[in-house]
Amino acid sequence: MSANAKWLNKVKWDEHGLVPVIAQEVGTNDVLMFAWMNREALARTVEMGEAVYWSRSRKKLWHKGEESGHIQKVHEIRLDCDEDVVLLKVEQTGGIACHTGRHSCFFQKFEGTAGDWQSVDSVLKDPASIYK
Repeated sequence: MSANAKWLNKVKWDEHGLVPVIAQEVGTNDVLMFAWMNREALARTVEMGEAVYWSRSRKKLWHKGEESGHIQKVHEIRLDCDEDVVLLKVEQTGGIACHTGRHSCFFQKFEGTAGDWQSVDSVLKDPASIYK
């Protein structure tokens, strides 16, 4: 499949050629993470059936789980009503989506009584043992 496929033209890419992507766990509907994709990343995601993102810090494609083994198998891809946000419904292998070793990247909750952010989800696996 070409990165110039007609269906890719429906997506409203930002000025950097990127679109925000939300990864949501199929079944639980937990929001696992937020990332970015360019045309090639979205095309590869469709081709592979696994999430491929664009790493803004590394300036390259990033196949989720390429280092950690925590691959996201894509069950469904949706585009929002404004056509500028992609939602991936994924099966998170190993149950860990976050580089901190947690199930979700959204593990910090604002506690108004404490007036600060609190970690509310435990580390499932030490990141030092995931990333070599």
